[in-house]
Amino acid sequence: MNQLLLQYIDTLNIPERLKRSTKYSINAGGKRLRPILMRLTCEGLQGDCEKIYPAAVALEMIHTYSLIHDDLPAMDDDMYRRGKLTNHRQFDEATAILAGDGLLTNSFQVIASANVYNAEEKVYLINRLTEASGMEGMVGGQLLDMEAEQQEITIEQLEQIHRLKTGCLLSFAIDAGSYLAGANDKTRFILRQFAEYIGLIFQIQDDILDVVGDQHLMGKASGSDQGNSKSTYPSVLGLDGAISHKKSYVNKAKQCLEQAGLKGSRLEGLTDYLSERDL
Repeated sequence: MNQLLLQYIDTLNIPERLKRSTKYSINAGGKRLRPILMRLTCEGLQGDCEKIYPAAVALEMIHTYSLIHDDLPAMDDDMYRRGKLTNHRQFDEATAILAGDGLLTNSFQVIASANVYNAEEKVYLINRLTEASGMEGMVGGQLLDMEAEQQEITIEQLEQIHRLKTGCLLSFAIDAGSYLAGANDKTRFILRQFAEYIGLIFQIQDDILDVVGDQHLMGKASGSDQGNSKSTYPSVLGLDGAISHKKSYVNKAKQCLEQAGLKGSRLEGLTDYLSERDL
């Protein structure tokens, strides 16, 4: 996936500093969870996995942009991301903002120009990705997350934040994978429910690791959420409560996979990995 992202950036006729800044954040690595989810969903449904790559590149471009902007002083004001200086620390705030803007905007071009999609598929994917990443999705969730700082919120409010901020892009990955595999409406509906649980599992484990994780493995300081007065699952439910809450979602996610005929698939193994990961 990294190679595909870098190849696309190299095709663009853009200022050298903008290119270096953009590639810097792409090369920061990461789990590439969203493309993996898209591929495993398509694979589990016996679809043509070659079709997922333009949508996966576009999705990862949006995810990378969101991290660049999330690290900015006006947001989380982070110094490190995955063990490296954040983009605005390595370059400057203006360059980081523009790199994020460029990744967001050009992501839609990747889908629109992909010759593996017909016109109907392009419209569907662009519409769903816009919904997931825009004001009704990730952007709205980011604002709710900032508004919840230094506030006491309910578990329902916390989950709404993460359904939007984290869950929507994960949901797009799974929905795109099932759509491109030609799954029927019932299966796609069940998998959208699975995606919601996966998003919450991912976020709860993230919050748990911020309390008990190894900062050398994670590439960032632990306790940053508490330092930024963020509402998290451990702060709302306590550490044991957060772990119990996560386990209930793991069970529900696996039930969805069974209903979709994907019990024992690699998606089930990934569900366990996301629940137990240490970075």
